[in-house]
Amino acid sequence: MTHAATPQSDLDSCKEAIRHGSLSFHAASRLLPARVRDPALALYAFCRLADDAVDLNDEKPAAVLTLRDRLDLIYQGKPRNTPTDRAFCGVIETFEMPRELPEALLEGLAWDAMDRRYGTLSDLYSYSARVASAVGAMMCVLMRVRDADALARACDLGVAMQLTNIARDVGEDARARRIYLPLSWLDEAGLSPEAIFADPLPDARIRHMVRRLLHDANRLYYRSEAGIPALPFAARPGIFAARHIYAGIGGAIQRNAYDTISYRAHTYKAQKLGWLSLSMLRTLTSAVMPKSAVLYANPLEETRFLVDAAACGTPAATSWGDGRAGALMAVLAQLEARDRQNVMDQSGASSI
Repeated sequence: MTHAATPQSDLDSCKEAIRHGSLSFHAASRLLPARVRDPALALYAFCRLADDAVDLNDEKPAAVLTLRDRLDLIYQGKPRNTPTDRAFCGVIETFEMPRELPEALLEGLAWDAMDRRYGTLSDLYSYSARVASAVGAMMCVLMRVRDADALARACDLGVAMQLTNIARDVGEDARARRIYLPLSWLDEAGLSPEAIFADPLPDARIRHMVRRLLHDANRLYYRSEAGIPALPFAARPGIFAARHIYAGIGGAIQRNAYDTISYRAHTYKAQKLGWLSLSMLRTLTSAVMPKSAVLYANPLEETRFLVDAAACGTPAATSWGDGRAGALMAVLAQLEARDRQNVMDQSGASSI
């Protein structure tokens, strides 16, 4: 399937969205070859738009349902007349993007709209698979990489990056009455989400949980490295850079004694430049180093469905009642019911 080249004006709009919305990705993307960078910017711009549409919207269920409609139009080849939707439609058609991948992202955003909490670390992996690893799998598709082992390592990187984000944002989330730390960890520590919401403090128990998250993230960062040499040579610097920049956020958290309630960890321009240089060096050495046995490690169970979809999937229309699409529709049905109830509640209140 072919598609006309994405207009430069649409790409410029996507670049601006990324420049203001994701400095870490914007820095890493500068090392990607143009044939990957431009579609990657379109992909990330759509993902950023989707995330902001839910995160910054008071009517979160309605926002997710609108995103579902937009994705439907994109896969019909009739995107809404916006730069981001047009550019993403071009990516979908040009690279034959399996629909299961953006649908997984949409499912994760639906979980956010429902204020879902996660009982175990495995549950948190499942969330991270949808909101982060799905993007990593889509990036592999843009690089024409459909090898299952490489895809599994890309999904490892996505989970690691999302765990880092969660660790960084514990305080910010608590002040917004959100919790992503596993509830089983809170129970073990004698804490409850409501107690944290009522008085967010850099409790030693919370700092220990942040440390645990970062320890697990680092394990997955190291696993993910084995997959980078399986990518096209010109794309490797950008992916190495993403790995090091996000891991660097974890280093900043560590220097703050794992206190992410009083401080929001950030990295500096000089550090990013150093990681970009390191990424170039690691790319050169990757050309002569033998493959790591870690490349062939099984995917995380929570990301296996993404690996399977990207390895053999096509963008063909999916029956809404089948497989992963059925799971998404079940979540969206709950959102629609909640949205209708909210409308009824507001209508009843206004008539009093």
